Amino acid sequence: MTDAAHADWDSALTRARTHAPFLARALERQPDLAALLSAGDGNAALAWARAQGEHPDAEVALRRERLALAAALAVGDLAGAFALTQVVGELTAFADRALDRAIRTAIAERTDSDTADGFIALALGKQGAGELNYSSDIDPILLFDRNRLTRRASDDPGEAAQRYARRVVALLSASTADGYVLRVDLRLRPASEISPLAVPVGSAMAHYQGAALAWERAAFVRARAAAGDIAAGENFLTAIRPFVWRAQLDFGAVEEIRALTLRIRESYEGPADPGPGFDIKRGRGGIREIEFYAQTHQLIHGGRDTSLRVRGTRAALDALAAAGWISASNAATLGDAYDRLRMIEHRLQMVHDRQTHALPEGAALDNVARLDGLADGAALIAELTEITARSARIYEELIGAPEAAPVAVAMPTSALTHQLGTWGFGEPDVVAERIESWRDGRHAAIRSPQAVEAWDRLAPALIQAIAHSDDPMRAITRWERIIENVPSAITTFRLLDARPDLLNRLVAALTLAPALSDELARKPELLDTLIDRNALDLPGDIAAIMARMRGAAIRDDYEALLDAIRVVTGEIRFALGIQLIEGLADPLDIARALSRTAEAALNLAAEATAQEFAINHGRIAGSELLILGLGRLGGGALTHASDLDIVYLFTGDFAAQSDGPRPLGATRYYNRLASRVSAALSVPTAQGAL
Repeated sequence: MTDAAHADWDSALTRARTHAPFLARALERQPDLAALLSAGDGNAALAWARAQGEHPDAEVALRRERLALAAALAVGDLAGAFALTQVVGELTAFADRALDRAIRTAIAERTDSDTADGFIALALGKQGAGELNYSSDIDPILLFDRNRLTRRASDDPGEAAQRYARRVVALLSASTADGYVLRVDLRLRPASEISPLAVPVGSAMAHYQGAALAWERAAFVRARAAAGDIAAGENFLTAIRPFVWRAQLDFGAVEEIRALTLRIRESYEGPADPGPGFDIKRGRGGIREIEFYAQTHQLIHGGRDTSLRVRGTRAALDALAAAGWISASNAATLGDAYDRLRMIEHRLQMVHDRQTHALPEGAALDNVARLDGLADGAALIAELTEITARSARIYEELIGAPEAAPVAVAMPTSALTHQLGTWGFGEPDVVAERIESWRDGRHAAIRSPQAVEAWDRLAPALIQAIAHSDDPMRAITRWERIIENVPSAITTFRLLDARPDLLNRLVAALTLAPALSDELARKPELLDTLIDRNALDLPGDIAAIMARMRGAAIRDDYEALLDAIRVVTGEIRFALGIQLIEGLADPLDIARALSRTAEAALNLAAEATAQEFAINHGRIAGSELLILGLGRLGGGALTHASDLDIVYLFTGDFAAQSDGPRPLGATRYYNRLASRVSAALSVPTAQGAL
């Protein structure tokens, strides 16, 4: 934490001039800025720095502002006047401004227009997260819309976009007498080895919806529309949100990310422990491992828990702890480590304005330590050793290699038969033939090499759990129904392999609850709902369930809301069914919860349908549709097999008429509206029937 009231500006300026040649030159070159800093007026110094960007020549303005801002922030940082969040926030805001001005300048040079319609810059990495450091690259993805791109009438949209992209890179990266602005790395764009610098929106959309890799999902956790056509950029990110935040857990993708982090650690050639040459970004327990820890948990749980969809690393750790996905102590340990490592990273870069993360040796190491205010390099190494050891231990809990499962179903028939016999199956030879037939290619769910591999890992534990159930043959038959009905089950196999507790609940459903196993055959992703920490708690009140349904809509339209009602209703009903067969809640409480869920679905469907209906037919003043629940719904005692018995009523004057473009009399209005509500509840959508 910083305390501006106790900031030591004199010490900061002395250390900057003594230990950081880059800062010494910047202060000498900008005496007005140095005077403001010497007076301890940090806010005035920042305002002076920003004003340097007002020069009419973009190349000059951006370089002068960058130099002034770097010096002002560095001294304020060293003085303890500016918190880390302020420093990285100011640096990120400057990068956004610079990128936007470079885009508009590139377009204006060609068209005499300063609009950036149809040209999008998405910020990824530290810029996207709002966490840029002093000498960061920026890693934007440049996109363009062929139909909206500002250009000369004679210019081809694709050629114009590439011209703008090249000019943007030159404006920011080229070194002049005033220095440089930002190094720009465009290699995170889709298929960078073959794609142009600026990618058509349609091509990018197709890539992320069909060909993207796991690391690209991780990158887009922190993506943000930063410059150019911001509205178009936000629309693009909204469109690819299902690619980043998947409602169905994908442990295969998580495993790919885990493997990527292992490869990064294995490819690191520096010292294993802090000392000269140790890389505080890539080394064990360093900045990157903390970032990957947060992002991996976000990818696992963020598809269902929207509170995790934050960009900053510290914010992500705090959100994960608040939601119960990681412990508060781990979040605090990693968050504090991250903040301190970022501060030391800044000290390394302040010295010569270089993008470095490696600790120097000898006198240079002492110099960095003293710039930070420590006694010497040994003190810095001691602090880093303690910090990285703590964060590495937590990170290694995440990436620990999973134990290999025996591939029981791939063994010879005789061996499998013997194994089934030892597990207690009657007629083990017959069961062995059935099990072997599952992987012979007849079932789409176990046809691809990846599906076969995932099944072989899961099968021993699943079959053993079935063998120990109350009715193994019934469970076998119902499991067959699931794999016969689903086109793909790789994700389900991987999820069950990763979570033995879910495996046991699956077997209970197969054995004791045919309705639940039938639901799984239609929607195997229902197992994902049991990952949530509160999945086996009774749902809240009607308002809370309605809020959950609204939050599950992937778009802000009527059809998406109807889909969300079906998804959430199915999830709650499935979870309540598991609670019932496991005896986790009183059956009467479950009946009341089923009734609340039905009432929430009914209320929300009626509310949304009334709004949709009013577009054409308007509303009737002083009148409303009422829905009367009868039978088990009215008594709050629904079961999983219950229908909804309802009666529609309306209030107000029978002679009234609606006020819309196509007005209707009251009786006809409410008869039609009631029919629409019933259809909203009963007609299958993309998410099936309710």
